[in-house]
Amino acid sequence: MHRRRFVWMIAPAIGFVAVMVGFPFAYTLWLSGFAFHFGAAPHPVGLGNYRALLGDGKFWNGLWITLYLYVLALAAQLVLGLYLALLLNRVKRFRRVVRSVLISPFVLPPVVVGLMWLVVLDPSIGAANYLLGLLGLPPSLWLASPGFVIPTVALIDTWQWTPFIALILLAGLQALPGDVFEAAAIDGAHGFALLRRVTLPLLAPSIVTAATLRSVDLLRFFDVIYVTTQGGPGEASETLNIYGFRQGFVFLDIGYACALMVALTVLVLGAVGLLARMRRVVAW
Repeated sequence: MHRRRFVWMIAPAIGFVAVMVGFPFAYTLWLSGFAFHFGAAPHPVGLGNYRALLGDGKFWNGLWITLYLYVLALAAQLVLGLYLALLLNRVKRFRRVVRSVLISPFVLPPVVVGLMWLVVLDPSIGAANYLLGLLGLPPSLWLASPGFVIPTVALIDTWQWTPFIALILLAGLQALPGDVFEAAAIDGAHGFALLRRVTLPLLAPSIVTAATLRSVDLLRFFDVIYVTTQGGPGEASETLNIYGFRQGFVFLDIGYACALMVALTVLVLGAVGLLARMRRVVAW
C-alpha cells in the first residue's frame, strides 16, 4: 500500500521529465537518422549524418573549441571559487551582505551579461582598453581577436559563475568538522600544508559537485557567445552548440543539426558520468 502511494507521488515528476526531456531527446535522436531540410520531404539515411560528422572539419573544430573553453573556464572558476570560499569563511561581519553581493552576477540574464561585456570590451570605446592604457599596456581586440576570443569568453563566464562555485564550496567548508582542524593544528599543520593535507581532501566532494554543475552549462555554452561573437571572428568561437544552431536555423539542415546535438549530449553525459564516478571515489 505504501509503495503504491509512493509511486503515485513520484508519477507527476516522472511524467514531467518524460514529456519535457525524454520526448524531445528521443525525437532529436530519430530526426538525426534523416536527411531533413525545411521545405523538403525527409528521407532516411541511417547513420549517414554521423558518418558525415567524422569527416566534417567544422565538427572537429567545434569540438576542440568546446573542450578548450570548458577546461579553461572550469579550471579558473574552481581555483578562484576556492580562494573566495576560503576568504569568505574567515569573514565574521557583514557575511549576509557579502553573500548578497556575490549572488548578483549569476542571477543576471546571460543576454544582459553578454551585452554588458560587449560594451566593456569594445576595442574603440570600451573601459577595458582604457584601463590597459592607464597601465601603459597596448590595447587588445578582445572578442575580435581569433587567438584571444576564447580566453575572453572564458573570462566573462568566470566573472559570472565564480561566485556560484564559491557559495557551494563555502557551504562545504562550513560543514567540515572543526575537531579535525584542531587536531591538525596541534600536530603542527598550518597554512598551505593544512589546506593541501586536510581542507582539500575533506572538501573534494563539494569541489566535484561544483565542477559537475558547471560542466553541464559550460559544455553547452551558447547564449553569451551568440550575443558577443556569434561564433566569430571567423570560426574562432564556434562551439558545437553554435555550429549546430547554424546548421539547423541558418542552413535549415535539421537532420545534421540533430546529429550534432546528439553528439554534444553524449559529450555532456560522458563528462557528468566521469565526474559522478570521481565524486564517489573522493567521498569514499
